[in-house]
Amino acid sequence: MKKLWYLSMIASSFIACEQSEQKNETHPEVVFDGISEQIAPGDDFYNHVNKNWYDNAVIADDQVGVGAYRFLNIPQQELLKNILEEVSEQSHDQGSVEQLVGDFYASGMDTLSIDKRGITPIQALLEKIDGTSTTEQLMDVVANQIKTGDYSFLAPYISPDQKNSKLNILHLAQTGLGLPDRNYYFNEDPSSVAIQDAYKTYLTTLFELVGDPEAAANAAIVYAIEKELADSHKTRIQRRVIKDNYNKVSVIDLDNGHNQIDWQHIFTTLGTDIDSLNVRQPAYYDKVNDVLASTALKDLKLYVKAKSLSNHDNILSTPFEDASFAYTKVISGQSEQQSRTKRMVRNVDRQIGFALGQLYVKRYFNEEAKERALDLVNNFQKSLEQRIENLEWMSDSTKVKAKEKLFAINKKIGYPDVWRTYDVEINRDQFFENVVALRNDSYQYELKQLNKAPNRDEWGTTPSTVTAYYNPSLNEIVFPAGILQAPYFDLYADDAVNYGGIGMVIGHEFTHAFDDQGAQYDKEGNVKNWWTEEDYTKFKAKTQQIIEQYDSFTVLDSVHLKGALTVGENTADNGGISIAYDAFKRTKQGQDTTRIGGFTPDQRFFLSVARIWRVKTRDEYLRNYVATDPHSPPIWRVNGPLMNFTPFYEAFDVKEGQKNFKTPEERIKIW
Repeated sequence: MKKLWYLSMIASSFIACEQSEQKNETHPEVVFDGISEQIAPGDDFYNHVNKNWYDNAVIADDQVGVGAYRFLNIPQQELLKNILEEVSEQSHDQGSVEQLVGDFYASGMDTLSIDKRGITPIQALLEKIDGTSTTEQLMDVVANQIKTGDYSFLAPYISPDQKNSKLNILHLAQTGLGLPDRNYYFNEDPSSVAIQDAYKTYLTTLFELVGDPEAAANAAIVYAIEKELADSHKTRIQRRVIKDNYNKVSVIDLDNGHNQIDWQHIFTTLGTDIDSLNVRQPAYYDKVNDVLASTALKDLKLYVKAKSLSNHDNILSTPFEDASFAYTKVISGQSEQQSRTKRMVRNVDRQIGFALGQLYVKRYFNEEAKERALDLVNNFQKSLEQRIENLEWMSDSTKVKAKEKLFAINKKIGYPDVWRTYDVEINRDQFFENVVALRNDSYQYELKQLNKAPNRDEWGTTPSTVTAYYNPSLNEIVFPAGILQAPYFDLYADDAVNYGGIGMVIGHEFTHAFDDQGAQYDKEGNVKNWWTEEDYTKFKAKTQQIIEQYDSFTVLDSVHLKGALTVGENTADNGGISIAYDAFKRTKQGQDTTRIGGFTPDQRFFLSVARIWRVKTRDEYLRNYVATDPHSPPIWRVNGPLMNFTPFYEAFDVKEGQKNFKTPEERIKIW
């Protein structure tokens, strides 16, 4: 069952809490090489620090980018591969973690058997779809397929009730599309048209691979249905309005409003015992009802069949995977398909990642880092408390509530205290069936949490993943083990390097509790107003300033950022640097002026901020990123916050007339 997480997908890490004088002095200091003296810090600090690296960085043919940020998961996958190759070559007790991940990996690497089977694994499902004679029967197939991760018209998931965070309820979200975003169906620019054409070709190829003589015509029918559904979708910006995504209704009322959908039967089929649920985007489900009423059954079958083929293409034979890659490479610009080994490492982490995570933690995680990281996170919590206390625009009564929420945040570091288990049998010669079984196991795992208090031991990311996130419904901040690496964390680096690296990231995650969305949740994770009316008005005005500022930023010469889409992450970036700098100034080095490598402590702090976003991506990837991702591109995760931060001006003598100069009155400060 799909589960939506409020993720802050940023590569991040931790620093040991010991101060720089306690480190092993036999290790060399971090050197900031590649500085471009031709670019003034006040004109473009990101490229001042990174341009020489950028000009020499090479993106591998099978990748969309290189560098830090989420691309640190590329070397991370090499570590996972080492584990998987070792355990897959050995025999283990049935049901053990080693057996589960080893045999699953081995089953996916047996491409000879996978290719020999062709469409056989999915044939029974296609025949079941073809065999339906009514819309009701077809929707019964749709509901049953959800249990194995095969989504088409419906997207249910389980998470806390926004107004009662102590109870998990069922939610329905909009879904049903194959293009990256609803806008792609209506855009007419050359890039969007190329993606539309590639997707239509992909659908055609899927039908051809299962022997459909009318493949192109049927692909056009499916595309037309998707476009009709897309017209009902809320945009990504519209979906940021938290309260508009809360529309709790009774099953009876939902049933009465949709004469083509037997909701009570669907929920029974799904195994859910409910009398009410939250429909996040009601207009979408109204449209589904209309489509079911106005579309011929044979065309509805084609749509469901196309979705099932698409949802299984990466676990079928090579021609299906090739068809998928031919489509996605138009979006990403990636010119070469990744090796089977790389794809399977991701597949294992995606399907059974908490079993693999146990092996990863045993082999690669330093337990001492977990305690040290928690100490530092606690220190940053205190830094944000002081910043809240010093806010001039917030009243004392709201400050009390803000600090209560801040200190109610649950911190998760490294790996889960309670490991997720998998109730499945994995066979080395049945890759397709293994994936389906694991998808069903995940569904059943989520289903058991319905109508219960949220599982506060659960993690929304695997321990090996280079990421971090804040979850407002549980008011928790999560830092997995996989992020313990340079350039974010260096045990032997001076404090300026680590506070500018991991410090910025920790501050970023804390600020998410108080961004445009997080600020609408109270300390218990309920959507509830804890602000005075005047304070919230001031807060909204400040976030509007962030929106307008980032709207003016561009990439690829003329592609503008979407300030309203990225406002949460931009707010967190601005707050993250401020919190990290405050914490750094409390260290011995932060209060000193001794230069290292020719740079003052403050300069090294800001150089580290720029270095952690050192990334180079393909233009196609970046174009789609700006259209769909709530994060700003790396260049503006550096230049945007720094142009608002006065200590940066002082550290690098930024002067009026330089490109990124803002007057003190123009500099935006929220937290």
